[in-house]
Amino acid sequence: MADALVTLGWREWVGLPELGLPLIKAKVDTGARTSALHAFQVERFVQDRADWVRFSVHPLQGRDDLVVRCAAPLLDRRCVTDSGGHREERAVVASMLEVGGQRWPVELTLTDRDSMRFRMLVGRTALSGRALVDVQHSYLTGRHADAAAAYRSGESADSAGAGPAR
Repeated sequence: MADALVTLGWREWVGLPELGLPLIKAKVDTGARTSALHAFQVERFVQDRADWVRFSVHPLQGRDDLVVRCAAPLLDRRCVTDSGGHREERAVVASMLEVGGQRWPVELTLTDRDSMRFRMLVGRTALSGRALVDVQHSYLTGRHADAAAAYRSGESADSAGAGPAR
């Protein structure tokens, strides 16, 4: 079964297509249990009698002009301790993660990572049974010189997850 695992470097370009994020640079962090996505303007709302969350993402570091609006069902709210020891309650959503030609479901906590180098952390729970990490290398699944092109390719900058982003 090990041959089915994708090998990732300590940083990779990944996609979250259900959230309208074709490319986002992620730190593959086996020291983090949960995966985290940079999000701001996080707002809870009700759609079809279910709790949802809408949020905005700056998917590319240093590009505050590029904003993707997302919406997804709210799975949970969890208290997460960050690497500095600070505890924060975060909304949790699910999406398919695309990396290395493979796709699998992941849970993501939403938090403001604006001051961080990576807009996303892929934690060990998301990697379990799916990937191996070679910490001596980066971008083993490919590099993207112009990641902004993925957002200019005619895809909408508004994503509604599995439904409208009302």
